[in-house]
Amino acid sequence: MTRRSNGLIGIWAETQRAQNRQQELRHRAQVQEQRERERAQRAAEREAARLDRERRAAYRQAREAEARRRTEELEARVAELEGLLRTGCAAPAFSAARLTEPEALEPFNPGHLGVPAPLPDPARYGFGRRSQYERDLRAAQEAEALRQRQLAAYRQQYDQWAAARLAQVRQHNAGVAELVAALRAGDPDAVVEYFSAALYASSAWPEEFPHQVSAAYDPGARQLVLEWELPGFDVVPEVKSVRYMPTADQEKETARPVTQRRALYRDVVAQCVLLAVRELFAADEFGTLESVVVNGFVDDHDPATGRRARLVLAAVTVDRAAFGRLHLEQVSAPDCLVDGLGGRLSARPDQRTAVRAERTPDEVGRGVVSHGGGEDGDPDLFEMDPVEFEALVAELFRARGMRAVMTTRSNDGGVDVEALDPDPISGGRIIVQVKRYRKTVPPTAVRDLFGTVQGAGANKGVLVTTSRFGPGSYAFANGKPLTLVNGEELVGLLAQHGLRGRLGPADGGTASPAAAPAAPGTDAAEPADHNVLGMSWSGGVALDVCALVCRGSRVLSEDHFVFYNNPRTPDGTVRSVEPLPGDKAALRVAFDALPEPADRLVLAAAIDPEVNPEADLSRFTDARIRLSDAAGAELGQLEVSDGRPGETALVLGSFRKRSGGNWDFV
Repeated sequence: MTRRSNGLIGIWAETQRAQNRQQELRHRAQVQEQRERERAQRAAEREAARLDRERRAAYRQAREAEARRRTEELEARVAELEGLLRTGCAAPAFSAARLTEPEALEPFNPGHLGVPAPLPDPARYGFGRRSQYERDLRAAQEAEALRQRQLAAYRQQYDQWAAARLAQVRQHNAGVAELVAALRAGDPDAVVEYFSAALYASSAWPEEFPHQVSAAYDPGARQLVLEWELPGFDVVPEVKSVRYMPTADQEKETARPVTQRRALYRDVVAQCVLLAVRELFAADEFGTLESVVVNGFVDDHDPATGRRARLVLAAVTVDRAAFGRLHLEQVSAPDCLVDGLGGRLSARPDQRTAVRAERTPDEVGRGVVSHGGGEDGDPDLFEMDPVEFEALVAELFRARGMRAVMTTRSNDGGVDVEALDPDPISGGRIIVQVKRYRKTVPPTAVRDLFGTVQGAGANKGVLVTTSRFGPGSYAFANGKPLTLVNGEELVGLLAQHGLRGRLGPADGGTASPAAAPAAPGTDAAEPADHNVLGMSWSGGVALDVCALVCRGSRVLSEDHFVFYNNPRTPDGTVRSVEPLPGDKAALRVAFDALPEPADRLVLAAAIDPEVNPEADLSRFTDARIRLSDAAGAELGQLEVSDGRPGETALVLGSFRKRSGGNWDFV
């Protein structure tokens, strides 16, 4: 029994052990499988993490590369602006040869029409196929005939195109030859066309720079005068560098310092002007130019008016000899322009602070003075256009070996002509004022000139007039850097330098200023229908009441400025008259007879410097204008504002011409 029991128990135990082993194996397999899954999952996670890191790294590298690229572009842009003049000097000079076109034409290319149609090979046709050969031969011959017809037509088209193109090229080159001939002869239009093309075609300018130019040529002075548009302040990048911020996943721009940006823009403005001068002289292969005037401007809003205008930021007059001594590749552009060439450069071009222009294209030819005699005789300086008279004075200074330019008519600071005497000992900058008067020039004009000379930092001031100066003027000018040129001296200087001019009628010879008529047009008929404007005020201040006949904001001419030294307009429509009882000053105005362009009459009052040189308008109170008809009957009274301390001049009001022809006081 025991053995049998042991046998059964042994079998059962063995079975249990086998089951346990199987369970253990299954458990181990499960554990191993779980471990493999976990290992595979960890490997997959590691791979995903690696790929994510690589993607993040690649993304970051791409963003950093983009930031570096933008920074490099900014640095390259700044380097281009800093080296504008140096790069431009290395560019090839413009020449007339660049305007011509070669006569070489593209040769005739028949293409597939130049390949003959293939003929059938008889050897490839066996016995009994002769008829097939003959059909193929006829087809090949017809194809060849068609090819030759098409080739002939195509050749005819090419010959027609070639003849027309050659004629066009030869006509263009003939025009260039005519331009060169006119350029050699000093024709103003040809000179302007050629040198404008030189500026436009130059490779020295960045593509985004403006290319607007207006020019004129003075053949007498062999001077090219131009206005050249400059780039705006936005040409200098606001951003200095770009950096990628990975934590915020965005690019951060570092602003360029304002002082650096301003300095760079001012340098660019100076470089542009110098480079324009360089391009012009380099293109002058025929020796046409003796000097060049460049007014660099921006077309922008005037800070003073808010209106769009041409604001001159840099201006210079350069002669060929002085410019030829420069090494532009080595200069500091602002220093060279201002100190080396005596030009003007805005201290704050970024704020559009304008400088006074040099001679402008509009002034060229308008004030050209004939040398020697002429059929019409010498021009009467009294009757000459004010702008032409200023141009005549400027020409006189040029004839004396100086550089002289006229100033603009507005905001000229009391300067009509600015001259530069090149003499190293006695020379320097000269401020010239021109007074086309018939009566004695008041001492206040001399004092004003002295103030202008001091304010401008000039070496000397010259006051030129067609009349004369009184003892007070000469006494004030004594010991000061002032020169007074009266009418007789002016006529003598003009004759001495081959220029023409007289004072008064030609039949009476050259009249002296003392003998000149009191006002132009004294023989003009007096208008019958007129009004009298009587001015009165309280206080003991002595005033000079003035009237200006204007079109818009500009007086028609100097003769239409009525004051103590010019008591009437040439046509007599506005004139000073004796005041009626109760008035202190009076003007007679024929409104309906005023010149057609006039649309307003401005009334002003100023302190009389001869009577009250130290006074102001603080005692100018209770002022009014009494309007009367031709018979003296009062039509009404117009109120005028009181003066204020420190003021020496005051606009009393103005009459405006309305659309119906009526004149209203405003």
